[in-house]
Amino acid sequence: MSDPALGQGLAPLTLPPLGLAPLQLACLGPLRLERPGRLLPLAGDSVAAGFPSPADDYIEAGIDLNDHLIRHPNSTFFLRVSGDSMTGAGIHHGDLLIVDRSLDPRPGRIVVAVLEGAFTLKRLSRHQGRLRLEAAHPAYPPLELGDAEETLLWGVATHAIHPL
Repeated sequence: MSDPALGQGLAPLTLPPLGLAPLQLACLGPLRLERPGRLLPLAGDSVAAGFPSPADDYIEAGIDLNDHLIRHPNSTFFLRVSGDSMTGAGIHHGDLLIVDRSLDPRPGRIVVAVLEGAFTLKRLSRHQGRLRLEAAHPAYPPLELGDAEETLLWGVATHAIHPL
C-alpha cells in the first residue's frame, strides 16, 4: 500500500516492539473548503491577561480561523486526541488537533506517527545522534526509532483546540 506522504518527504522509519499502548488518535478526515469561510467578529483591542483595560465598543474586522490556523488546506487533517501522554505540551484527551502532512517532521516538532498500525502523537527529538519520539508526560518513556518495526511519520501537529 503506497502512502502519498512518502512523496512529501515523510520517510518511513522503524521502531522496536514497544509493549506500550500509544496515544490513540481518531482521524476525522481532510479539511474540505467547499463552504465559504465564515468571518467571526474580532474586537478592535487585545484582551488584557493581567490588569483590566477599558473595552472598546466596536468591532474592528472579521476573522476567518481557516486563514490563521491552516496554511496548506489540501494536506491538512483533523484528529481527535485520546490519552494523556502529551498533557505536558498542553495537548489533552479530547482535544482537536490540526495536522499538516506537508510540513517536514523535524526534531522539536510534535508529530503524528504510525506505530504498529495505530496513530500516536509525540515530540520528535534527536538524542545522542538518534531520532526518537518523546511523550510530554513523565509516565511514558521515550520511543527510540530503530530497526525492528516500521514507523511512518505521518504529519506535523500545528494546533490543538480544546475547551477551557
